[in-house]
Amino acid sequence: MTDIEFAWSALGGDPALLARMSTVVREGALAARLPVRELARACVGACALAAAELAARRAGLTEVPAVRVDDGAVATAFTGERHLLVDGRAPVAFAPLSRFWRTADGWVRTHANYPHHRARLLSALGLPDDADTPDGTDTVSAVGAALAERPALQAEEAVYAAGGLAVAVRTPGAWAAHDQAGALADVPLVERVRPDTAPARVPEPLGGTPLLPAAGLRVLDLTRVIAGPVATRTLALLGADVLRLDAPQLPELPGQQADTGFGKRSALLDLATDRARLEDLLAAADVVVTGYRPGALDRFGLAPEALTERRPGLVVAQLSAWGSAGPWAHRRGFDSLVQAATGIAATEGGTTGRPGALPAQALDHGTGYLLAAAVLRALTEQSSEGGTRLVRLSLARTAAWLTDGSGPGPRGAEEYDGPDRWLTETDSPLGRLRHALPPVSFAQGPTGWTRPPGPWGADAARWS
Repeated sequence: MTDIEFAWSALGGDPALLARMSTVVREGALAARLPVRELARACVGACALAAAELAARRAGLTEVPAVRVDDGAVATAFTGERHLLVDGRAPVAFAPLSRFWRTADGWVRTHANYPHHRARLLSALGLPDDADTPDGTDTVSAVGAALAERPALQAEEAVYAAGGLAVAVRTPGAWAAHDQAGALADVPLVERVRPDTAPARVPEPLGGTPLLPAAGLRVLDLTRVIAGPVATRTLALLGADVLRLDAPQLPELPGQQADTGFGKRSALLDLATDRARLEDLLAAADVVVTGYRPGALDRFGLAPEALTERRPGLVVAQLSAWGSAGPWAHRRGFDSLVQAATGIAATEGGTTGRPGALPAQALDHGTGYLLAAAVLRALTEQSSEGGTRLVRLSLARTAAWLTDGSGPGPRGAEEYDGPDRWLTETDSPLGRLRHALPPVSFAQGPTGWTRPPGPWGADAARWS
């Protein structure tokens, strides 16, 4: 089974529709030891096919529009945060304390891009939360010295106990023996649940061009960082009214807001004190997407089961780092940490003795496009079969797919000659943006977003 066949099957798609997809294979795109290009192509292709399928259903077409996937567009989008410029300046991607570190017996990977994660990392290591130089050079040296004295697993546990983020770099074999890998062993790439038999919800028919399969649908976006925001950015591209909610005390990084905020509105809402506003938004939502660790939102009535019980016919999409079961299910995590834990970093490092990294945050981007595809397929099935829908995906399960031993696909006749042809510029309230074009493409479909990103939290917490 090819990667696209596997992804489309995991989404419950009709295998006959795969004939509607064509691919431009480009050598050199997302080059890595692992088949990253093939995974990325499959995730985007499955998303585009799900979009075309729903568009055909809503527009009353006799045939699903043709889908075209170009490795160049996919590779550029998967590295989009690296190509982003705001008024000609590149935002900071990784903070100085987000990196690999030598330990007494190996390596750990830390994530400290957010101020609260940085503070917790330093606290776990017994270091003050300050820096003598603007780039944190002295703090980097102090963290390096502190970690060099500890075994990797001990550092991992100490930092997590303090609420920070650090993961020991494991080999593929070490991860396979870990209880969390065991918990994922029988979990499908896309978990799809239909908890009830709610009546079918048939959206308004589509008319005109471009075909926008998500037009008229309200998507409540409770996600952060990359994977979840990529999914909701894609739904916005396809016509959905996407409202992202963030807690006032947890600001987003400016570069990530600029990169993943296309097509959306961004509002602030304290879920602990403004439950009435949240309930009003939920009452009118068609789709709710969550990207926090399982259990983190339960106290606000946002557990998937609670949502589907209160609002029959809703589509709930849940994204996590490590999966919804197992000893690490409730841990925070990011793409770089999942790469470190699951053996990807060790594999990409090869024989150098140092851990390596994928050419893109492919777990984030790939899972994001799969998440959007799962929502679109749920909407298609729901329009004829009814039923509330719950879909779950995790970065760690996507990592298992990447590392399951599948080899590279066929060679292409063309080379990936860089991102330039798949980049464009857009004026926005944030400034002049250079950014990647959307890789999701089908005949008569949209080629760009209808609105640029705005400042974080600048919109009202209400539907359009």
